[in-house]
Amino acid sequence: MIIDHTKDQEPVRAGAIIPLIGRSAGVNQVLREDETRGLIESLDAECTFVETLNIRLVNSGQLFGSGQLDSIKQKLTDNDCQLFVVDGVLTPIQQRNLETALQVKVIDRTGLILEIFGLRARTKAGRLQVETARLAYERSRLVRTWTHLERQRGGSGFISGPGETQIEADRRMLDNTLLRLRGQLKEVERTRRVQRSGRQHKETPIVALVGYTNAGKSTLFNRLSGSRVFAKDMPFATLDPTIRQMKLDNATEIALVDTVGFITDLPTSLIESFKATLEESMLADVLLHVHDASSPDADLQEAEVDSILEDLEELMDVDSPPVIHVWNKCDVLSEDELDVLKSSVQSGDGTEPHMFVSALSGEGMETLLDEIKLQLHRHNKVYVIELPETEGKAISWLHAHGQIQGQTSDNSNSTISLSVSLSDKSLGQFRHLFPEHGNRIQSR
Repeated sequence: MIIDHTKDQEPVRAGAIIPLIGRSAGVNQVLREDETRGLIESLDAECTFVETLNIRLVNSGQLFGSGQLDSIKQKLTDNDCQLFVVDGVLTPIQQRNLETALQVKVIDRTGLILEIFGLRARTKAGRLQVETARLAYERSRLVRTWTHLERQRGGSGFISGPGETQIEADRRMLDNTLLRLRGQLKEVERTRRVQRSGRQHKETPIVALVGYTNAGKSTLFNRLSGSRVFAKDMPFATLDPTIRQMKLDNATEIALVDTVGFITDLPTSLIESFKATLEESMLADVLLHVHDASSPDADLQEAEVDSILEDLEELMDVDSPPVIHVWNKCDVLSEDELDVLKSSVQSGDGTEPHMFVSALSGEGMETLLDEIKLQLHRHNKVYVIELPETEGKAISWLHAHGQIQGQTSDNSNSTISLSVSLSDKSLGQFRHLFPEHGNRIQSR
């Protein structure tokens, strides 16, 4: 960790540069700078400045040109910074050279996100995933710096090369630690598979929340499940997945899953390390893609989430579950702004539903729950079942375990005809519990 959170000390002062290298198109600089500032402040660090810098010609040794580097050094000195954040990708050589030139600690975007993950991880599984990603990142940062730390010379004579160097020893140590951590992660994955198998055995549907960081997933999770998980207006407030059982109605119980937020340029190594966490999303029955309706950058954020979901599909070799788009924070929009948003998102291909809610106020929750039920029961079949009015137990069971779509009474023979949507499992249970009524079931 670059910041020791266990000691009572003054916050680390940090400055940040966002390098734009031939890809300034589509980048909202103000929003990106706000995001970078939020990431730094998530570490309880004091962000003194954030600026966007266009780089026409990349310096392979230190990324920035000499004039740009002098200007950055002056800003860091003027603001008494101990940390410099390059919100982009740095090579190991560039990172080392920048630290030498600027005389402060330097980290790039991956290092910054890893620091936040390390601070947020609470469970054993979360800490394992963070440590695995951090060590893999640090291994890629090893560069040949101190040849005087060579252990020995190999072979004999003047032309023989050096023996084991410090960098080789460090790499071997990291490899051994990574091997051990990955073994422990496999055990975590095995445990989660067992837990997931238990839910599948009970046929408990899984509904997972995904979305850009700070879209309000945890607040929505709390609103739906009645839980009190940590929810704060900051990036990566949630890191470890949280699962709660909840009832949609008398007939449907689900497992609701809150997951880590996605972010622009989320490193592939982090996606791989957090596979055990993110697979809860990809193996869900329904995904709630939570959007921040108040964000002017919502389209770019949506594209970033879709890109990461595609990466997960390829990594896990599974198809993405059905998606419900949940536009959160609609309470902060005016009526005209909400109308414009609805028109823009509903003018698409229309294959995925869009819901408009406020997790904070509870607006739109009932409609969202109805849509979740609709998606979960999309494979159900509708049956017409005629029962005597005296069969109250069977009628109550159908009301509790199916979705009643219609009901008529025939007073001439004292029967009730129910049109009910049932899953294959529920139909089998009904036949088992009430075998005398098996010949009264007709597919519609």
